[in-house]
Amino acid sequence: MLADVTPNPVRKELSPRIGSAVKLAKDAVLSGEYGDDLRAILEERGVLLFPQLNLTDEEQVAFTRTLGRMAQDIFKISMDPQENPLYAYTKGAFYWHIDGTMSDVPILASIMSCRRRSPTGGQTQFANTYAAYDDLAAADKKMLEGLRVVHMFEVSQRYVNPEPSHADLQDWQRFPPVTLPLVWTHRSGRKSLVLGSTASHIEGMDLREGWNLLTRLRDHATQPQFVYSHEWTVGDLLIWDNTGTMHRVLAYPHDSGRLMHRTTLQGEEPFA
Repeated sequence: MLADVTPNPVRKELSPRIGSAVKLAKDAVLSGEYGDDLRAILEERGVLLFPQLNLTDEEQVAFTRTLGRMAQDIFKISMDPQENPLYAYTKGAFYWHIDGTMSDVPILASIMSCRRRSPTGGQTQFANTYAAYDDLAAADKKMLEGLRVVHMFEVSQRYVNPEPSHADLQDWQRFPPVTLPLVWTHRSGRKSLVLGSTASHIEGMDLREGWNLLTRLRDHATQPQFVYSHEWTVGDLLIWDNTGTMHRVLAYPHDSGRLMHRTTLQGEEPFA
């Protein structure tokens, strides 16, 4: 077990390929003194967990600002329309995705705290897209070079509502398609796969052949060795590197009262 209170970051791997739990005194977390250290661990491990840190909204915002430029203040993740007016779009979170594939520069990371958990389901899963790329066969890596994928918001919404009204479709199509590399070569030199529920088709490839490849890569990237599944406890604070992971939430009763508070960090690097 990690020490309950420590002035310096102490980490414990949550799984071999993704995720570290960090124990750090709340005052030290909020001081910003360890911001660079935490960002380095986050890039290396993809997910950081601060068990039962119990930050207030004000403290979560302050902590977010110690890690970089904040993109979004507290946003409530809930299926209760009284808590989250955008709850209908939130239903897309039940499928593997990367936040920000509808823009050229995705958010850097999300910081999420558990305020109420569902008694059943509601775990959040993360897949390491760096490790998934690293473990591809050399022939696959060569084949993927230069391939580009068209991402559409409407594709992700069809997972939830496969027979939309025309009005719904027009609403979804307010977001224009974005074409992104299938393999993202980061400024660090590391490479990751860019996949998820917004992926429509591979540019210039037969439609069915492209779907086959995208599905095969998603299955590869979400194998158990690349995935960490978090069972939430009230007070947990969790950060994920949105540029090197995919994530999804497992099904839970929509009337369970599950409530998460999320802040995000502005992106610092375009997809290509």
